Amino acid sequence: MTDVEIEKENAAIAKEYKELLKISYRTLSKEDKKLIRKAFDVAVDAHKDQRRKSGEAYIFHPIAVAKIVAAEIGLDATSIAAALLHDVVEDCPRYTIDDIQQLFGETVARIVDGLTKISSLKKDTNVSLQAENFRKMLLTLNDDVRVIIIKIADRLHNMQTMGSMRPDKQVKIASETLYIYAPLAHRIGLYNIKTELEDLGLKYTEPDVYNDILSKIQDSKEEQDAYIKEISDVLKSSLNKEGLNYDIKGRPKSIFSIRRKMVKQGVSFDEVYDKFAVRIIYKSDFENEKFIAWKIYSIVTDHFRPNPIRLRDWISSPKSTGYEALHITVMGPKGRWVEVQIRSERMNEIAEKGYAAHYKYKQGKETKDDNLDSWISKLQEALENPEANAVDFVEQFKLNLYSKEIFVFTPKGDLKSLPKGATPLDFAFSIHTEVGMKTRGAKVNGKLVPLSHELQSGDQVDILTSESAKPNSNWLDYATTARAKSKIKSSLREEKKQIAEEGKEVLRRKLKQLKINLNENSINELVNHFKLKTSLDLFYRIGVGSIDNTMLKEYAASRSNALVSFFKNRITRKPSIPKEEIDKDEITSKYDMLVFGKEEEKLNYKLSNCCNPIPGDKVFGFLTINEGIKIHKKNCPNALSLQSNYAYRIIQAKWIDSSQQEFTAVIKMTGIDNIGLVNDVTKVISENMHVNIKNLSFDTDSGVFSGKITVVVKNNNLVKKLMDRIKKINGIEKVSRV
Repeated sequence: MTDVEIEKENAAIAKEYKELLKISYRTLSKEDKKLIRKAFDVAVDAHKDQRRKSGEAYIFHPIAVAKIVAAEIGLDATSIAAALLHDVVEDCPRYTIDDIQQLFGETVARIVDGLTKISSLKKDTNVSLQAENFRKMLLTLNDDVRVIIIKIADRLHNMQTMGSMRPDKQVKIASETLYIYAPLAHRIGLYNIKTELEDLGLKYTEPDVYNDILSKIQDSKEEQDAYIKEISDVLKSSLNKEGLNYDIKGRPKSIFSIRRKMVKQGVSFDEVYDKFAVRIIYKSDFENEKFIAWKIYSIVTDHFRPNPIRLRDWISSPKSTGYEALHITVMGPKGRWVEVQIRSERMNEIAEKGYAAHYKYKQGKETKDDNLDSWISKLQEALENPEANAVDFVEQFKLNLYSKEIFVFTPKGDLKSLPKGATPLDFAFSIHTEVGMKTRGAKVNGKLVPLSHELQSGDQVDILTSESAKPNSNWLDYATTARAKSKIKSSLREEKKQIAEEGKEVLRRKLKQLKINLNENSINELVNHFKLKTSLDLFYRIGVGSIDNTMLKEYAASRSNALVSFFKNRITRKPSIPKEEIDKDEITSKYDMLVFGKEEEKLNYKLSNCCNPIPGDKVFGFLTINEGIKIHKKNCPNALSLQSNYAYRIIQAKWIDSSQQEFTAVIKMTGIDNIGLVNDVTKVISENMHVNIKNLSFDTDSGVFSGKITVVVKNNNLVKKLMDRIKKINGIEKVSRV
């Protein structure tokens, strides 16, 4: 570069820096400006030899991220400094986290450290890199939520300046943005940034669609402006009469949301009816805010007929992001539906800046519930579960990001917010883990409902608990929140361990009868014999009875045969079976079914050739363009690129293990009626471990007794055992399975 060019560039950098101070949403003190200046100098020094793909000096990137943090998100000087320094430690070996701490103090160092941790990831082939990346990122929420916010600003600037990248890189980064960064921005209440991330994501993943909608929006802009003016003219005289200080703006819907509507409703661009909204922003002191909002509502509905089912009142109960507003859909001129949003200036700032504006207005006013903090504490539940697989974790986390909210009441009348689709079980766990664990049933609006019942806004929910109640595997189908699911899973794991403990003792006794000692050697042999993965699986199966006496006798016989042949051939054999000898049919009979998604649906699939998964492997489904669903192992060499580039085409999949599944069996019995017979039958069932009664009916007619019982069991053996025991009851003549 020539001296003139260098001088020009330095002037441009200085200009950007000045603008950063000028556009800050917060008023910066002298100390703040000193801190930002120091961060700026360190960043300039650290990045002085770096250039971006486009050829410009790298320092423009941290400044741009700091500007987004300062103006669009509105964070404080500490965050602005951290944003300027966000790549320093990663890109410049001369600066360490300790140096940053010495220069800028603990908070800035903690935020920069969080951002560095996210970026510097080991290239581990066994996990989805992307999912592991997000997991690390979310774990930094414990340290400081500003880490995530600066990361979102960093991603926004990268998306805005992606033009000079390779197309495959663009698609990868855009998919990742739509997959997690846009939902995260939504959840933290950064609606403007969420919209921009979504639109930019669409621009690179589906450029034709994006450009088509963009040109149509630009073509219809004049017509829309005229339409908004027509609405404003009608409302102005009434609003002025009330002496209100307000502003009416038209806001086009984002390209991404128009696209989503077109796909969801199967309509063309012209048929999407609410392509824009009218926003009325009014000035008011805090005390009169609600009153004025409803006054404006009544003026709007005096002039335009409202759609009664499209009223959204987020003033009385704000969203958990802190968003407050009144939304009404009214029949505007020319018979077109229009959404009207009513917000005070304070509400508008919270809608645009989220977290930061919240804190600006919160000072001096004690709020009962800091929404962001309460969301983070809910998120901790999912993060605390170290055993979760990264891909499953991100899938579950995503469910909680974009979920719309419903509001339900406790029996005392307190308001709780839950994601749409939540059940009484989610409600129980949101109150307290112990309440969730001991749930026996639930009443909604005074009526008993099943635990899978979907709650609606306004429901009053009362949880019935019992000391003897405990989670079962069906609960995972009834729960929708990450908190409830992770608690149920850990409880089921504990139960499995408990059953396995009992199973171990049963196995010890049974092997003793077969003159075999239970030791490490015999356990390894049994695990191999039954084609299992761990000793825990073995003990658990013994505990629930899916490995019974007959099967153990077969093992003992095969063992003695092996000994005989050992002496015959004098061949030393290892206890573990060589790979080729594994009987695929036998494994397949244990893991006989592949199921997909949360609902565990059975779908058609093909096994991929790149990693040749076999039943029992950890797998995921990938939706191909021509060949339907293809199954890959989680550690497949292609898994990383599929997870990162086409995350939206990944389907959760797993092999179901027969002993973990529960089946329903109906047992029919007849006999001679006598006093206490019903009691004897139910006693036998309740004494029989691992059997739940789902339904029972008894009938007597002229001294003849007949009964039908529906039980839920782990496997066939348990049904046989149960039928044998019922047959022994005095008075029962015939027992059969329907």
